[in-house]
Amino acid sequence: MPEALVERLTRSQARRTVLRASGLDAPRPTRAAPAGAQALRQVVDRLGLLQVDSVNVLARAHLMPVYARVGAWDVQALDRATGRAPRTLVETWAHEASLVPPSTFRDLAFKHADNRERVARRGDTLHGVPIASSPVVARVRAVVDDRGPATAREVQQAIGGDLARAQAWGWAWTDAKRALEHLFLVGELTTAGRNAQFERRYDRPDRVLPTDVLARPSADEATARRRLVEVAARAHGVASVRCLADHWRTATAPTRVAVAELVEDGVLVPVEVEGWRGPLYRHRDATLPRRARARTLLSPFDPLVWERTRTESLFGLRYRIEIYVPASARVWGYYVLPFLLGERLVALVDLKADRRAGALRVQAVHRAPGPAGDVATGAPTDAEVAHELATELWSVAGWLGLSDVDVRPDAGGDLVAALARELVPAAG
Repeated sequence: MPEALVERLTRSQARRTVLRASGLDAPRPTRAAPAGAQALRQVVDRLGLLQVDSVNVLARAHLMPVYARVGAWDVQALDRATGRAPRTLVETWAHEASLVPPSTFRDLAFKHADNRERVARRGDTLHGVPIASSPVVARVRAVVDDRGPATAREVQQAIGGDLARAQAWGWAWTDAKRALEHLFLVGELTTAGRNAQFERRYDRPDRVLPTDVLARPSADEATARRRLVEVAARAHGVASVRCLADHWRTATAPTRVAVAELVEDGVLVPVEVEGWRGPLYRHRDATLPRRARARTLLSPFDPLVWERTRTESLFGLRYRIEIYVPASARVWGYYVLPFLLGERLVALVDLKADRRAGALRVQAVHRAPGPAGDVATGAPTDAEVAHELATELWSVAGWLGLSDVDVRPDAGGDLVAALARELVPAAG
């Protein structure tokens, strides 16, 4: 391609383009009441999916990306979207376990097939029998066929046994749970929502997906891959092939083929970005705002910070989840959320919701490093960061129903003193 045809973006321009694509370039709307189903739908339409994770130190992982973009929202809207027909969200393996629109579930059929082949290559067994042909899996499948939505506990009780648990994927799972998770991984099962204990209620896709989605012809693999890559590209604004493959955790080689086809069709535009190794692509609908003015906390599972190379290239932040890192080896803390202010990730906050005490605890707060050589103007001072962060902490505390925000006496980080000074006036 002639050199003149490649767009060039500064790091600041790329950041602002990415933030607008992700719905994070503007202040959250002010509402008299919490947002509901429409706001949830708009966020999912923009991002394509919500990653699900059981970690509940602050709030469930799939709840935070919606909060980051719309502010306080009624999480019961998610229960209705996943637990009532016609469902607008179902759960499957996408970027890890994720909530996706029903049409996306069908487009992921090739990934479900790939998962089945990978399990076979890996040699997964249940009591020494290949798991795909295990009689336990057949019995579990029959229980779900007969009963409809069921948790792993309910299925285990139905098939009987002593509830002996085996280690799988780092968890102590019953036979029923292992069988159900295999069927979930390969797309034979999805979920009809979750119960109050956050347990999956497994069921067959043909009983969960809306009838209009089931009636549509299945897309061939190449078409499905192109559609998914375009969804990812739209959510990213600017991305590498690695970013687009990571969005759905699909293979790089076929993603690259889909990208080439989308470039040929004019859907993706090649770009170069200062400080970010390419090749890179901008979705044709991605636009560049003059300013980014957001203020929000981001979950470690937010799509903006999923792909760590992208986060480091754009924001100068080497960010890793440190939950499973020994305390002595952690850099930022246990459950650390980046704080987005304007177009920068300016702080890293280790937070815990102490629900019994009704308080949001700040366990550490650090100033985040920025990209070396970044020429964007208007970087906030420590005092400004602390002030804006205090306001944001009171906002998230209110959404979570917590009445207090405090900095723990043993909190670490270079912004602790400044934040502690700001929290008292912010409360009033």
